[in-house]
Amino acid sequence: MRKVAIVVVIILAITFAAVASGLTYIYLQGEARQRGLAVERVVVASRDLTFGEVLGADNMKISMFPKGSIPKGSYGVVDSLLGQVTKVFLKENEPILDSKLSSKGGGLSLLISKNMRASSIQVDKVSGVSGFILPGDRVDVILTARRPGGSYDDAIAKTILQNVEVLAAGEKTEQKENKVITVQAVTLLVDPDGAQALALASNQGKLNLALRNPTDEDTVKVGLLSKSGMLKGTFEQKPEPRVVYRVKEVSASKAPTKPDTMIIIKGTKKKSETPAMPETKEENK
Repeated sequence: MRKVAIVVVIILAITFAAVASGLTYIYLQGEARQRGLAVERVVVASRDLTFGEVLGADNMKISMFPKGSIPKGSYGVVDSLLGQVTKVFLKENEPILDSKLSSKGGGLSLLISKNMRASSIQVDKVSGVSGFILPGDRVDVILTARRPGGSYDDAIAKTILQNVEVLAAGEKTEQKENKVITVQAVTLLVDPDGAQALALASNQGKLNLALRNPTDEDTVKVGLLSKSGMLKGTFEQKPEPRVVYRVKEVSASKAPTKPDTMIIIKGTKKKSETPAMPETKEENK
């Protein structure tokens, strides 16, 4: 019963909308006739539309335009546009022109230029610059992983892509280790080599994004950074100073020497005599 009521409400809403559109058309036609102006029907957007939206009765309406001011490529019947896809942004009441529609599918593919690819990666809120990544931003992509062939604890970081345009960004929840976590899915516009690099890096380690200034388009040479290289010397303990005790040596010039033998001559007698050694301070103590 409830479903029937919902269907009835929808039918009534569509009917009232059609009646209102017809009355508006009649009113505008009458106003135009009173002013002596010729008008024609033009299909316009009934609300703001983004790229890749499928046109339907809910996002289009009829508006009256002076005959001499009708844009080239416009439509006068809503049914002729049903199912077509927008390839640009449209503002409310903006005429829907043929040049603003795509006949070859829609959605994100309309933003991919020739020889380029759209590739998506997953990042958490921290590695995704706290969720501030928006479509149109430009980022660098940094891979952190374990060093190939190295010890388990030796990690490396490498900037694999620079100045990459963000096509789309959004959050989603997924279950990991019995916990529900929120991750950010970011779609990047890259060349085929960049798409391969992202695919490989996504399976080898963790990806981080570095947000760039929109006017900074330069690429710089960034070397490989390893954990051991970054922390080298950080945890090395400086050796304790050694206390060296040295025995004070007395130079030979200051050491007491044995006095020379004195020869004493008295008359015809001669004798040799060695004077006594002077007493040192230590002996006096």
